[in-house]
Amino acid sequence: MGLRRTDHAEPLREVQPRHYPRDVNGLLNQLRDGDAEQRRWAARDLAGEAAAAQMLGVRLLAERDGRVREALLTSLSATPCEAAVNALLPLLRSEDPTLRNGAIEALATMPELVGPRIERLLHDRDADVRIFTVNLLGELRHAEVPQWLLQVLQGDTEVNVVAAAIEVLAEVGDPSHEAALRQAAGRFTQDPFIGFATEMAIERVCKG
Repeated sequence: MGLRRTDHAEPLREVQPRHYPRDVNGLLNQLRDGDAEQRRWAARDLAGEAAAAQMLGVRLLAERDGRVREALLTSLSATPCEAAVNALLPLLRSEDPTLRNGAIEALATMPELVGPRIERLLHDRDADVRIFTVNLLGELRHAEVPQWLLQVLQGDTEVNVVAAAIEVLAEVGDPSHEAALRQAAGRFTQDPFIGFATEMAIERVCKG
C-alpha cells in the first residue's frame, strides 16, 4: 500500500541559531545550554572573569567534551582568584587523571593563592591527595616549596607520599637537603625503592 498524503502534517520549520548575550550571564547560559563548540567558546570568553570562576568549576565537573574541559581549565588558569582555587582544589580528589593533572597545572599558576592551602592539603587523611599535593609542589613556584617537602620527608608516615617528595626534592633541592633525605631513607629502611630514590636524589642535589 502506498503512502497517503495528508494535509495535516506541519511543515518543517527553519532551524534558527541561538544567540546569547555577550555579557557574563549570557556566556554562562551558553556554557550551560550551548552545543560543544558554543560551550568551548563561552569558556574561552570567560577567561579573566572572576565572577564566573565558581561556575566554570561547576561546569568542569559536569563537562564530558575534552576540548571544552581544556578551555575551562585554561580560563580558570587565567582567572587567579579565590573562587578559581576553590573550584580547582577538589579536583585533586578526582579519579579522572586528565581533570586532576589539569587542575594541578592550573593551580601551579597561582602560587600566592595556593600557598596558604598547602599545609592543610599535606595533612589530608587521603594519602592520594597528599601525593597529588606533592606533585603540585613540583610545579609551584613558591619560596616555601623546599620547606614543605622537608616537612613531608620528616613527618608523613605513608611511604608513597615520602617517595613522591623525594622525587620532587631531587628537582628543586640543594646540598643542604642531603641530611633530611638520608633521615627519610632511615625511616623506611624496609623499602628498597626509598633507598634507591634517596641516593639518586642526593646525587642530583649534591652533584647537579
